[in-house]
Amino acid sequence: MTLFIKIIIIALLAFIFFSLASALYYLVRGEKGDSTRIVKALTWRISLSLVLFVLLIIAFALGWITPHSIG
Repeated sequence: MTLFIKIIIIALLAFIFFSLASALYYLVRGEKGDSTRIVKALTWRISLSLVLFVLLIIAFALGWITPHSIG
């Protein structure tokens, strides 16, 4: 189960990075009408980040993932 959760976390991080990169691409390209594409990409990024945050909280609460001790 932990491997499955780790794969989901990595996939969500990849999608978050991709949506951020696509927003940057539309911002740098700067054609007229791209502002809606930038907003859509950033909305996807925020939504995926929230999903990832909730998933991490649930996985921690259910014991699927455990934190490391630093010391």
